[in-house]
Order: sequence, then C-alpha cells, then structure tokens
Amino acid sequence: MLKQVMTAPGAIEFQEVDTPTPCSGQILLKVMKIGICGSDIHVYHGEHPFTSYPVTQGHEVSCEVVQLGEGVTGFTPGQKVTVEPQVVCGKCYPCRHGKYNLCEELKVMGFQTTGTASRYFAVDAAKVTPLPDNMTFNQGAMIEPTAVAVHSVLRAGSPQGKKIAVIGAGPIGNLVAQAAKAMGAQSVMITDISDFRLGKARECGIDFTYNTKQADFGDAMLEAFGPDKADVIYDCCGNDITMGQAIRYARKGSTIILVAVYVGMASVDLAVLNDHELDLNTSMMYRHEDYVEAIRLVSEGKILLEPLMTKTFPFQEYLKAYQYIDANRETSMKILIDVQA
Repeated sequence: MLKQVMTAPGAIEFQEVDTPTPCSGQILLKVMKIGICGSDIHVYHGEHPFTSYPVTQGHEVSCEVVQLGEGVTGFTPGQKVTVEPQVVCGKCYPCRHGKYNLCEELKVMGFQTTGTASRYFAVDAAKVTPLPDNMTFNQGAMIEPTAVAVHSVLRAGSPQGKKIAVIGAGPIGNLVAQAAKAMGAQSVMITDISDFRLGKARECGIDFTYNTKQADFGDAMLEAFGPDKADVIYDCCGNDITMGQAIRYARKGSTIILVAVYVGMASVDLAVLNDHELDLNTSMMYRHEDYVEAIRLVSEGKILLEPLMTKTFPFQEYLKAYQYIDANRETSMKILIDVQA
C-alpha cells in the first residue's frame, strides 16, 4: 500500500509498504478522507515546534472498518468511523483525572507519532469512534476540528442563552461560532479581516459578522449586543492584536477563552485584565465526549460543514494541496485529501 511521508519541510514522498495486520485490540481501517489543518501547514513550512521529520501526517480523518483484531467487539466491517488521534500515557495526573487531552506525555498522530496518511491504518480500537450512516466521509474527516470547537465552547460552561463573540472566522473560529449557536447561544458575533471568511460565517447562519478593518471591535460588540456586550469572547486568532481587542472591550467580569495557538511571547495589557476581573482561560484539543457531541450536532444538521469544504485533492497530489493553500490563503477553508483516489 502507499504511505505518505513528509521527509522535510515542503517535501513529500510516497512509500510502498506492507498493509498492516491488526494486532490484538486493534482495528484495520481503510482511510477515506483526510483534512489539512493549520497545524499541518506549520509542519509543511517547518514551523511546528514539536514535530520532527520524517513524519506521516493525517489526524483529521474518516475511515471504513476493514478487519477486527482479536478481542475487538462493537464494530463491523464496512462501518464508517473516525479516529481520535491523541496518544496518551494513562498514568499522569491529568490522565488519571479524566483530562487526558492534557497528558504530560501527549503525542498526536501526524505530529509526534505516525498519522493516518496511508491507504490502510491499524489503530487501537479505543481510539476509533463510529460515525452515523447518514454522515459523509467528507463530514467525518471534519469531526476532529468540530470537536476542537465543541471543547472550546464548553470551556466557558454551557453557552445556553449567552451572547458570544468570536474573533477570527477561519475554520476553527467558524466552527466555534456554529457550535455555540448549535448549543443554545442567544446570539453569536464573529469578526475577521476577510470578507470571504465572513461570508462563509453568514452562509453558516452566524448572526452578526464584522470586518474589523472597517469597524471597531468595541463598536461592533455594542451594535450586536448592546451595552451589556458579550458574555464570552473566544480568540481564534491568537495574537497580540486580537487578544488586545478581547481584553480592552470585554465587559467587566466576563470571560475570554484563548482557542488559537499563540505563537511567541504575548504582550497584552494584564493591568486591564486584572482591573476588570476578567476570566482568561484556554482550550486544548478535546476528549471523547466532545467527539460524541460534535458528531451529534453535525448529523442533526445543527453544524454545517459543506460550506467550509474548499477543494479535494487525490492522495498522490498531497504536495499540490499544500501549494494550493499557499497560493489561496484567504479563500482556503478546509482542503481535503481523497486517500483512495
């Protein structure tokens, strides 16, 4: 079978390797679709601080069950599934207390350990989550980022009845806004400097969209929510400008959640954060319950994924997919790889 290997930044080759045989407790999967995310792009450019080369990528994935290893039950050949890509120790304090997404020895498939970018992939059954029959493989490959969004939203508790502001209308920001709305937010505002991405947010049913090149963030919040502003602000960009906006314009005593990966050292006004008694919190990946909720919201049509699917490339054009993203940064939302094509 063919296996993708990124041998160095910007260099991808395909190796012919044996199809794996599932060990006891494993499932052999036929890999169908893979999504490319921002972290993958960092690896492609040699900018991911925790990934070395060579590496086989692929952590946003949908698959079909092929063969069950000894002792595996609850799955059937032909079933649609996805894979939760965290590899954890199970022994550290976070793992022992149910927060394995914060494992002290955390590895993620496609970054610190082998990803799913091969025609077939054998993996522990515990990491395999069923997908409903009515879900497409394209949708299944986007459950992982949707789970990121679900986990992020719930870091501030239930969004039921709350007014939510999201900074950044890229794929994760869009999904955070959609998840908040799907889980009962009263109203949701999203900002960006890209009219294209804001158009996608409107297509997905987000209530208020503002281009902060043209509108002041504080004025936008007042227009959307009135003088009480937002109950929660989610920063899905992760830089001094956006975090500065969140801190400066948050309602006193409200909550800010940092969702994006912050690159470098932050320089923000902690005096205002302190004076306004703002709760600044963060979000890291997801747990199984977030996958379950993400699957439910997508299968019930409460989160729309199709508007975010920009283009699909055949497996052996993986490199062209990255080149396309580089050439179309503003208009590329989710690029998918068809592994069997």
